[in-house]
Amino acid sequence: MEDHYPFSLPPLPYPYSALEPDISAKMLCFHHDKHFAAYIDGLNRLLEPCPAYHDWSLEQLVRDWAALPGEIRQGVRNNAGGAFNHDLYFHTLRALPSSAPLPPLDGAIRRDFGGLDGLRSAMKSAALSVFGSGWVFLCVSPDGGLTLQKTANQDAVPPLTPLLGCDVWEHAYYLQYQNRRADYFDAWWRLIDWPQVSEVYGRLLNSRPPVPQN
Repeated sequence: MEDHYPFSLPPLPYPYSALEPDISAKMLCFHHDKHFAAYIDGLNRLLEPCPAYHDWSLEQLVRDWAALPGEIRQGVRNNAGGAFNHDLYFHTLRALPSSAPLPPLDGAIRRDFGGLDGLRSAMKSAALSVFGSGWVFLCVSPDGGLTLQKTANQDAVPPLTPLLGCDVWEHAYYLQYQNRRADYFDAWWRLIDWPQVSEVYGRLLNSRPPVPQN
């Protein structure tokens, strides 16, 4: 995705049929080409008459939306969050077979959740407890720890850094799973691109400032 206005819809990083049968081509096309695109289009419309913010990155818009003029503030928050969250969502999925976390992420998951089964159980419980529309994110704190965060609507999670997010808006699953959010979560979990997520986590650890020595 472009670093600043005008933003454009990034291509899906795999064919529409790549995630079947867990996520159908029809549902994936609808989610990416309609909903993701709508957030980007909405963001561009809001920013068009505000050239002072055309050099802001998507991450800056998500992080610093409260500093924007009142007439665009909430709209940018909603649409920038939708674009940011969906870009993460589609880039952390891959076709079967299922993968597994790699070091050092696997060690962090064992440390903070007791293992991958513990993370899955905690994240599924969080996803099922979101009332209405929202997200559940696996996030990295500044000290490298892992935490789960629930958000409403398209709210993002800065200053935490999300590693992956489960979209529990009905548009993410209703065409295929109707009201069976638990079944959708199980399908999404099987498709997580753990090598990709592990690589991002490793880069984040390597980019942290060094710990001061006594």
